[in-house]
Amino acid sequence: MSSKEKPTLGGTRIKTRKRNIAAPLDPATFADAVVQIYFDNSGDLELVAKSIESSDLNFSRYGDTFFEVVFTGGRTQPGTTKPDEGERHAFSVLDCEPIREAILPYALYLQKILHWRPFLIKNLENVMRRFLQSLELFEENERKKLAIFTALTFSQKLSGLPPETVFQLLLKDNLVAKGLVISVIADFFKEYLIDNSLDDLISLLKRGKIEDNLLEFFPTVKRSAEGFSEHFTKEGLLNLVEYNGKKIFEVKLKEMKSALTTQIAEEADISEIIDTVKQRVKDANLTDLEVVWILWDVIMDAVQWSGKNQQQNANAALRQVKTWATLLNTFCTNGKLELELVQSSDSVL
Repeated sequence: MSSKEKPTLGGTRIKTRKRNIAAPLDPATFADAVVQIYFDNSGDLELVAKSIESSDLNFSRYGDTFFEVVFTGGRTQPGTTKPDEGERHAFSVLDCEPIREAILPYALYLQKILHWRPFLIKNLENVMRRFLQSLELFEENERKKLAIFTALTFSQKLSGLPPETVFQLLLKDNLVAKGLVISVIADFFKEYLIDNSLDDLISLLKRGKIEDNLLEFFPTVKRSAEGFSEHFTKEGLLNLVEYNGKKIFEVKLKEMKSALTTQIAEEADISEIIDTVKQRVKDANLTDLEVVWILWDVIMDAVQWSGKNQQQNANAALRQVKTWATLLNTFCTNGKLELELVQSSDSVL
């Protein structure tokens, strides 16, 4: 043996490590096996769940395929929602009635599956992502089923599906423009509010980073406060309409105060400030009393409070009132408003 050759053990076979062996992907066989479980149990979801729990199917490898079978009854073509070859069952989410009573059992069924195999939540997210981005490929009642199921995943706390996954995906320009998204969102809201309060819904929207952008779900031509009110009133979501109205009012009120604060700080011409108030009042539909309160607050916010003693503060406030008396007189047009203004001033002077 040459001194350069390494010694070997005669008759020994070198084994290939398992991690270097790539097992072929066979989602079709996996899908057929899951479909057969549905057939064997006649679609009874309780029995199906038990059979799946005790099976030795490779869910970690074919998680997406499993949820395709749950939603559509069989495997779909890669990257689409179109059916692929292979066995299909008639007990899927998209085969049931588009009502809560029919779809809730599927949410509870998957809740069990995810409890046993929590790693599958990512696969559920993958499949829902694909379906929600392809709403135009579904019939109207199928989109409603998806909306109801999606709402149930949150109201039933179906593992950890991120809200932003759902809401941000729906902001796809072509889907919004066709009006598909707003109908799905309305069905989602109606279903979610059956088990949850409006505050819960607002919290969910905040987590989904969409609370301040609900109009983005509307086609451009209907993207207005009036369009929002009309659509959700028709859908029976009056509490949401009221909430949105208050939110819009608060925004306009804040903008008005900001504009007036800037003009007063810059000692703008009285006529210019009066025009600003009239325009803002028209936009925000403010009452006369609300206008007087806003003007008083803005004028007092501009006072340079010394904090040294009460008399100095009172004198500073009085000078400010005299400076802007014309502005106050313009909108303080009757005895009731004058009384409110006096009461407001008493708390300061």
